[in-house]
Amino acid sequence: MRAAGAGPLVMFVHGFPEFWYEWRRQLVDFGRDHLAVAPDMRGYNLSVQADRSWPTTAVAEARRGHPALATHLGHSALHPGGARLGRRRGLGVRDGPPRDARTPGADQRAASAVFARELRENPAQQKASQYMLLFRSPEAEAVLSADTHQALRVALGDVWDKRFTDEDRRMYLEAWSRPGGLTGGLNWYRAARVGPPTADAPARSLVDPAALPVIEVPTLVIWGEQDRALTTGNLDGLDKYVRHLTITRVPDGTHWVVHEQPELITREVRAFMRKS
Repeated sequence: MRAAGAGPLVMFVHGFPEFWYEWRRQLVDFGRDHLAVAPDMRGYNLSVQADRSWPTTAVAEARRGHPALATHLGHSALHPGGARLGRRRGLGVRDGPPRDARTPGADQRAASAVFARELRENPAQQKASQYMLLFRSPEAEAVLSADTHQALRVALGDVWDKRFTDEDRRMYLEAWSRPGGLTGGLNWYRAARVGPPTADAPARSLVDPAALPVIEVPTLVIWGEQDRALTTGNLDGLDKYVRHLTITRVPDGTHWVVHEQPELITREVRAFMRKS
């Protein structure tokens, strides 16, 4: 975990294959007037390694609001999201459906309800989600770590080649190369078992959309429209589950928009915090 500043708590949460370092720029900016915190999710980088035997319910408890961490920091539990805005003032989500298929809190359950529809009905999303089947497989670690983690470097694309500094690349390779450094993150996929349909099984989601209450907490979604893992169809109908929804579309943003346009992320989250 890394923290900066003092004041109201704002928590920035990563997905796979990231770690706290994804939010390094936001820690600097928000640390000027907040207690800005970026934890390593359980099983990532320096955190305790996740166990493949975790049931989905255990993942949910580990994921829901980071109550122990928030309490340790002297704040009430927070709503889940890509960036958690303290004391229930609001929440921010980057790429609504959880990109590491982790079991969600209220905001991500809403996103997962829409994602479930896309997995069932949208061939483009089914194709885009094939990586989930690899991530759940026993071969995932070997495939992703081969040739100095080439598959992950290729997945990051221009971010790795053109936007990362040598220090950034060193930090990521070090995190991925730790003993069990990929297994912890991949186990979130294995525990959740979300994914597209296969020859042997239908698409699997985490939630029953009919059972979801309407979310009253103001919610910001920042979406890179060039995301190859999550199609823009995941935005359609999201307002059915979130009453006070703000969507910021980034036309040239990809799955890695935090790295591509960090100033935009900071600006949009700050504007949302002022409004909510």
